[in-house]
Amino acid sequence: MNDRDTFLKKIDVPTLIIVLFLIGLFVLAFITGVAVPPLIGDSLRRIGMNGVLVLAMVPTIRSGIGPNFGLPIGIIGGLLGALISMQLGLFGFLGFWVAILLAVVFCLPLGLGYSWILEKVRGQEMMVGTYLGYSIVAFMSIMWLILPFSSPDMVWAIGGKGLRYTLTLNEYFGSVLNDFMKIKIGSFEVPTGLLLFFAGTCLLVYLFFKTRIGLAIDLTGQNERYAVSSGVDIKKARRISVIFSTVLGGIGIIIYAQSYGFLQLYRAPLYMAFPAVACILIGGASLTRATITNVIVGTTIFQTLLTIALPVLSQVARGDITEVLRMIISNGMILYALSRASKEAS
Repeated sequence: MNDRDTFLKKIDVPTLIIVLFLIGLFVLAFITGVAVPPLIGDSLRRIGMNGVLVLAMVPTIRSGIGPNFGLPIGIIGGLLGALISMQLGLFGFLGFWVAILLAVVFCLPLGLGYSWILEKVRGQEMMVGTYLGYSIVAFMSIMWLILPFSSPDMVWAIGGKGLRYTLTLNEYFGSVLNDFMKIKIGSFEVPTGLLLFFAGTCLLVYLFFKTRIGLAIDLTGQNERYAVSSGVDIKKARRISVIFSTVLGGIGIIIYAQSYGFLQLYRAPLYMAFPAVACILIGGASLTRATITNVIVGTTIFQTLLTIALPVLSQVARGDITEVLRMIISNGMILYALSRASKEAS
């Protein structure tokens, strides 16, 4: 009886409901005759392309700041790195790694400025982060029109100025990770390179939190008073966590774009933080604790659910309700996490 109560406490009810719904979708897929192997392969691709963006939530949660709703700040840094790589005419893995390097370069000062602002509004980081993300997206919507990019593949054909809304990566570094060591068995494909990159990034984050700086960040999120008494610089720990999260966001959007095949500018990054936050919360994370396991489990459940839902539900219902389903799950999990946090505080 005690073991059962302990087990139920460890599993969140919304997560359990979503898992049961996912199992039901697989059963419906078999009943309606939908080909399951291609759906599983597409789910693996979506897990790899979104995983690093979800991973960007871990540093800020573990430092006590909460989920990084200012993820678009890091995404903007990643987009700048990718655009410069394209402007230089770099292709394949060279273009990909140059884009990653430039993304890190841009995200470091962006993360530093972001952390400085969050330090001024302690206790309201999630709300302020959301508005900062909206603000930088709006500001860059102007900058995309006036920045001196000149590649014919990037600018508008009429006038020759201003970046297009969507830029194709097929001739640059599109799918370089997806095609690396790809395994294909009939209609079932495994993007091995993409999954290996995600796994490697998870390993690096895990090892980072085993270092002295990582342990200081962890201690800051668990108990600030105890951290101060242990000689931890609270401001420095929080600052490093925000910078680290911003850098992961910049890298994550490049991984996302190379798998998707396009760079999306202007308003596209506006709401990208919400699915990432929902993923890690579905995986069992809270507003104060998050692990690599939460990232992997949450991303797997959330992305598999969205992948399976469209073809299966289209067989049993009229119209496409995938976007509605995504919004319900994303916002519902965020609302649940916020309400749970208030209950825990009381």
